[in-house]
Amino acid sequence: MIALTPCYEIFGIIPKTLRMTSFKRGDIVLVKFIFTDEQGVKHRPGLIVSTDAYHSGRLETILVAITSNIGRLLVGDYKIKSWRESGLLYPSIVTGIVRTIKQDMISRKLGALTVPELHAVESRLREVLAL
Repeated sequence: MIALTPCYEIFGIIPKTLRMTSFKRGDIVLVKFIFTDEQGVKHRPGLIVSTDAYHSGRLETILVAITSNIGRLLVGDYKIKSWRESGLLYPSIVTGIVRTIKQDMISRKLGALTVPELHAVESRLREVLAL
């Protein structure tokens, strides 16, 4: 009997194990950002804007930054009305800063944006990205 060798052993292709994420669009998460000099880490909140379909085939997620610096609103920014209910400690703004991160940079879920506020953020992003 001839033993069959899996094709990834013959061609050097390693099968990828995808991480199952428990985060979804609209979730507010705490993200570990490594300093550029790689000497430290800071935790910052972000709002997940990518879809479950996007997450199913990737190890990344797309999010927008959240800041507690509410002194100014720029194009694409949205001031969160229900910040406490969303799991944030301070009044905050969802910014127009879009970033793709590895899912393992997410430390934990803080809460979720309400559906009407998520729609308001989507509207701001369409404006900024001309979608």
